[in-house]
Amino acid sequence: MQKYMMSALALAVVSPAAPAQSSLTVYGVADAGLVLEHGGDSGAVQKIGSGVASSSRLGFKGREDLGGGTALTFVLENGYSIDTGATKQNGALFGRQALLCVSGEAGSFSIGRQYTPFYKALNNVADPFATGMAGNTQNIFDGTTRIDNTVEYITPRVAGFAADVQYGFGETAGDSSKSRSIGASGSYEQGALTVVLAHQQRDNPAGTAHSHNTMLAARYRFGAITGHTALARNRDLLGIESRDALLGMTAQFSATDKLLFSLIDHHDKSAAQQHARQAAIGYSHALSRRTDLYAAYGHIRNSNGALFRVGTAADSGSGTTGVNLGVRHVF
Repeated sequence: MQKYMMSALALAVVSPAAPAQSSLTVYGVADAGLVLEHGGDSGAVQKIGSGVASSSRLGFKGREDLGGGTALTFVLENGYSIDTGATKQNGALFGRQALLCVSGEAGSFSIGRQYTPFYKALNNVADPFATGMAGNTQNIFDGTTRIDNTVEYITPRVAGFAADVQYGFGETAGDSSKSRSIGASGSYEQGALTVVLAHQQRDNPAGTAHSHNTMLAARYRFGAITGHTALARNRDLLGIESRDALLGMTAQFSATDKLLFSLIDHHDKSAAQQHARQAAIGYSHALSRRTDLYAAYGHIRNSNGALFRVGTAADSGSGTTGVNLGVRHVF
């Protein structure tokens, strides 16, 4: 398998000689807001949150055109807390993304720390809140956001169809199944409709069990209204199964004003029946092309000892009710 991957990478790089053109882009997000939470074990919390609507980040993206429609790109992206200046992702220098990618007419092939196909489907298609603010779908939906040591291939889109396949090496001597990750998605886009089927599997460090998540998500635009829906089937490392369902809406009232809404239901199939339901509403107002103000409210009703919490893009949260008021600048 390793020989095949290296051969594919070498073939992707080969192209007719041409003057190479390079570029380097520095980009990021600065996001801060007031976060109010209550309903947790420790009581009400009022705090300044960083990365409420979108995680605050600083990134570097480089690209070199190799000729013949082939390009080499790299992405190095750091997460930080704007309220303290501390790094996120357990202090990793580039904990959000770190990858090299070769792309061309045959698709793209990338290596590094990358978003999973499952997360991309959840963030880009299923969730009206784009996994941010108090309505973050990841408050309820399972699935890993990003994986280390991955190789990924994304096909070109043909007649509306495209596929995304990712493999994460566990890097454990003697047993390749330990801490291994496998992910894939297939999508269809045509006009106002987007549909994606995504799957993710992760093996435990011992290689004796694995969790998996499978989701079907869709988005459809009706003029100024966009409808969102998703159904997911999950099994954790203990073999306990659950189901998640989402119904949401984005309403673009004007060029600057947008309303977000979603309902999520979690059905626990274990004997404990620890079900949960989340309702959330949000609003954003663009001050410019790069800056917006936002507000959101989210509430989770847990049953039979379920412990789901209302979080934000960068924080898992501490209570069952959350209120956000903030500002986001993209640069």
